[in-house]
Amino acid sequence: MRTFDYSKLEDRTWDNEILSYVAKIHEFKGKQELYIRQKPVELERLVEAAKIQSTEASNQIEGIVTTKSRLKQLMEDKTMPRNRDEREILGYRNVLNLVHENHDYISVTPNYILQLHGELLKHTAFSYGGKFKTTPNEIAKTFPDGTKEVIFKPLEPYETPDAVAAICEQYQSALAAEIIDPLILIPCFVLDFLCIHPFNDGNGRMSRLLTLLLLYKNGYMVGKYISIEKAIADTKESYYDALAVSDQDWIHGTNDPKEFIKYMLGIILSCYREFETRIRVAWDNGSKSTSYDIVKQYALSRIGTFTKQDVLSGCPSLGSSSVEAALKKMVDEGVLKRIGAGRKTHYARES
Repeated sequence: MRTFDYSKLEDRTWDNEILSYVAKIHEFKGKQELYIRQKPVELERLVEAAKIQSTEASNQIEGIVTTKSRLKQLMEDKTMPRNRDEREILGYRNVLNLVHENHDYISVTPNYILQLHGELLKHTAFSYGGKFKTTPNEIAKTFPDGTKEVIFKPLEPYETPDAVAAICEQYQSALAAEIIDPLILIPCFVLDFLCIHPFNDGNGRMSRLLTLLLLYKNGYMVGKYISIEKAIADTKESYYDALAVSDQDWIHGTNDPKEFIKYMLGIILSCYREFETRIRVAWDNGSKSTSYDIVKQYALSRIGTFTKQDVLSGCPSLGSSSVEAALKKMVDEGVLKRIGAGRKTHYARES
């Protein structure tokens, strides 16, 4: 069976790109508490926006979708799921809430991972929620002509429980010994989890939920305020490319996780930068600025088109009607141009 030993990471020499990512994320983490203390109201709005984006994006990667209006209703518990996709979305919402609110009390053990997976599929008709896979689940690529090619072969079902126990034990041991930075250790754990592919369904979504859990437990809270899942969905091809490079010869324990580590650190850093940008907009505008001033500053910082929802996410201190009025005024003044109509309306700066 594939063996795991995270203590070997201590002997690795990491390139300047990885070391730079780690240093910059540490710097943002140092400022994180100050932001949280200074702008609690704005941050609560960021949390709610990030939850919706995370639930939508993580499921969308797997082809699980619903309309934005239905998603919002499901997130606010104002409706019941109508189909399988919405039942799976509801499960993700519930596990995301558990991770947000109880991360300090969720240990990195097989039992907790199984429980979270059970919650993920709780509202579906599947009988394998909360259970490790019982059949092989090869990862295949489907070509336009319908033919398939196996691109990765995970562990067999009989090997899975021991493998998950091993990565949990190795993670906890390496973390306790402080032999490797958690920012390098976390992507290695997630990569191994994905390569084990321990469940019949839900492996990708569980990997993203576990990423959040491990980051939160180590004090990196940015995923609460800026959706890491959306950042991954927006760079999905790069995600799969990094995974494909990093899982080569994984079964023999000779794979190199470097590219996956770089990808994940880049995602985390981009989220921290977005977090700081949104907080600084709130700081710079202060209590004397009008809604129009705040929206204008946001709009003039954008490249390309954006929607009203983008503005609401970027200006968490403002309500929907204030944003709408500010956007209308900016269009009337010729600062912005409106593209499309109704729900498809976008805005862009006039050249």
